[in-house]
Amino acid sequence: MKEISTKEVQQALEQGQAINFVDVREVDEVESGHIPGIIHIPLGLLEFRMHELNKNESYVMVCRSGGRSGSATQFLESRGFNVSNMVGGMLAWDGEVK
Repeated sequence: MKEISTKEVQQALEQGQAINFVDVREVDEVESGHIPGIIHIPLGLLEFRMHELNKNESYVMVCRSGGRSGSATQFLESRGFNVSNMVGGMLAWDGEVK
């Protein structure tokens, strides 16, 4: 499973790279603060909504601490998606939050 640190994500954003974030937290967690521009797909719905993602794009998976996004990363990776788990999740995120 590929992993990326919050620091690496923030550096990429600062360099102007576009990043596709998929936040797999629950609705109330996302409403309390999320990275701007996320795709929100709760982990329990990922199997049913993965068709909304493009296998030709890369995605950074996000949750509160990195556990659920790790499961999501493994799940999508096994189905041919290019995904990385953001280690530490939102607890480690120092960037912009909406």
